Amino acid sequence: MKTLLLATIALALIIIPLSNRTASGASPKKVVAVSYAPVLNTPDFAGSFSGKVQLDPCRGVRPIEFVALPGTLFSVEGEQEQNGVKVLRVTSNDYPYPSKTGLFVDTRFVEAAGPAAQERRPHLPEQVEIQKRLLAALGKPYVWGGNVKDGVPLLRRYYPQGDPLSGVDCSGLLYQATDGFTPRNTSTLIGYGEAVAVAGLSAEAIAAKLRPLDLLVWNGHVMVVLDENSIIESRMGCGGKPSGVMITPRLELVRQIMKTRKPADSFPKGSAGARSFVVRRWFPAGGR
Repeated sequence: MKTLLLATIALALIIIPLSNRTASGASPKKVVAVSYAPVLNTPDFAGSFSGKVQLDPCRGVRPIEFVALPGTLFSVEGEQEQNGVKVLRVTSNDYPYPSKTGLFVDTRFVEAAGPAAQERRPHLPEQVEIQKRLLAALGKPYVWGGNVKDGVPLLRRYYPQGDPLSGVDCSGLLYQATDGFTPRNTSTLIGYGEAVAVAGLSAEAIAAKLRPLDLLVWNGHVMVVLDENSIIESRMGCGGKPSGVMITPRLELVRQIMKTRKPADSFPKGSAGARSFVVRRWFPAGGR
């Protein structure tokens, strides 16, 4: 009986730290980002930022999910050490997207959050400020999972040989410009805000309907109407195609899209989505 009791206690001591829960079933402990904090879909931070691995989305090397903004709150599901780096497995309401491998953050980018810690409360900037931030990213490279155009300072400190993530992906361009107010992934942006009726319209009619900050989006890419004349986006640009943050005249870009995709009022499910795009209007009417 004594041997069985000791074995039971030992097993409990193993299980409790892995789940980070108390015996009463309390919520997992929380941590908060003290700076820009890369969130990866692998615990191998040391390998990803060693400088020996090129983070190339065109070849499927995509360990970065997003860069959490300062103040982002995480729930901790586990802790481990890999290649000398202590890593937390986390979840966050700021990034409510599934990952088969989990989401991970380097412990040096976060600190323990108190019991009264609250979720980050993003403040939507004025329209002119969002446009200014979008334009400031012009010419920056496409970075899968990136949403900090000038890179992550702590990456340069802890991983000086690695990629500092200086650049943005398509939804990261918008996420940075809005202080993390807008959703981080196109899978949510396809239904974000209100639909602009465009089904069956010509490119000219669609271009005439667009307002600043409207989104032209499908599940996989988003473009932002910058002003009355142009649209800005961050393109991946595989196979030698133009890459990075660029501006295209409004009508010209709509015509480009409609060579391979049809306008829809709501994004269709299934295979039809591969041939469609929608226009979403999310910014408050009349601006701010």
